[in-house]
Amino acid sequence: MSTVVVLIEENSMILWLEKTRCWLKHSDSSSVQSLVAALKSLRLISLPRCDWLFGSCYAVRNLCLSSAGTLARVLWSTPLFRSQVIGSCNRLYLYCGIPFVAGKLQIHVGDDCRISGQTTFSGRADPAIEPILYVGNNVDIGWQTTVAVGRRVVLQDNVRIAGQCFLAGYPGHPLDAKQRAAGLPCQQSQVGDIVLQRDVWLATGVKVMAGVTIGAGTVVAAGSVVCSDLPAGVLAAGVPAQVIRQLAEATS
Repeated sequence: MSTVVVLIEENSMILWLEKTRCWLKHSDSSSVQSLVAALKSLRLISLPRCDWLFGSCYAVRNLCLSSAGTLARVLWSTPLFRSQVIGSCNRLYLYCGIPFVAGKLQIHVGDDCRISGQTTFSGRADPAIEPILYVGNNVDIGWQTTVAVGRRVVLQDNVRIAGQCFLAGYPGHPLDAKQRAAGLPCQQSQVGDIVLQRDVWLATGVKVMAGVTIGAGTVVAAGSVVCSDLPAGVLAAGVPAQVIRQLAEATS
């Protein structure tokens, strides 16, 4: 009973404060308007500028945050993620937390990789197979990237994947509306492998659909959607992605 009384009193106080705020804001009284102006000026109060003092405080603040982040990465995030990974996984660098792993998924990670903690790895639910993600050596996987593995996704050595990319090895839902409404999974015909060969670079926001292989050294421009295979050593862009030109280093 006392908890109910406290909640009623809190709600009454919130309602009174909101009515008071509206009255102060819309009142035509000059005295009230002066009061409102004085209250607003209080929000602008700040300490005198002293760059050497506050610059030092800012540096100390950054040092503390960096040290805490390093300790969390070394003692917590990296060991936990490595426990879920197959492979040597030497000198793994995780930043900003631990990647989210959803579903049944076998993950192989090579050496010298850098992976954002704001990354999602998901595996398609299939009782017949276990989806596999192969990550080679010296691979970067950027912020807010999702890798959805239908059967197999391969990221060969030196691949670079920028932020907010999406490798869609499976769509998650069937094309038939009745099957979607019934909550059935996507069909096997909708699932495909994705292979990014050596030295591929996906710029920010690139989407790669199921069944696609991107040739070695190819660069895909930001925001592109790759729906079919791309050859090696080209610059591709667009929706759907098309070859723009051969890269100079590929022809030298």
